[in-house]
Amino acid sequence: MATLFHNLQDLRHTASLATKVFIQRDYSEGTLCRFHTKFPAELDSRIERTLFEETIKTLNNYYAEAEKIGGRSYLEGCLACASAYIIFLCMETRYEKVLKKISTYIQEQNEKIYAPRGLLITDPIERGMRVIEISIFEDRSSSESSSSSSTTSSSSAR
Repeated sequence: MATLFHNLQDLRHTASLATKVFIQRDYSEGTLCRFHTKFPAELDSRIERTLFEETIKTLNNYYAEAEKIGGRSYLEGCLACASAYIIFLCMETRYEKVLKKISTYIQEQNEKIYAPRGLLITDPIERGMRVIEISIFEDRSSSESSSSSSTTSSSSAR
């Protein structure tokens, strides 16, 4: 039975890391940044398949948006070359703006959906854009009480 956590602080302070699940990059359509949407068995009792798939699809859409080449990215490239890339000290690229949007989205998903279920998504940028890491936590108090009750039962059996 999964313990519900109220927020990220509760999760980090009252839970211990049980395991991690890694969602790999999907290179079936080329080198664009996409992640597999296959539902991992380890999350089966923790989160509904539709919520997980919606999160991954949204992330994939954001990464497609970030890598889309258009007039603005062309102009950014021209300005960068003309200014010896000094312009990037003064302005943020469209790609960086989308990455910030992704970080905000992951933070919101963690707070609203994943943390209450004892899960935590790590931003792929922190893992070199290779994987989406999902940490699975267990409630320390329930694991401590179960270990102490097993110790008590084994000592009373003597």
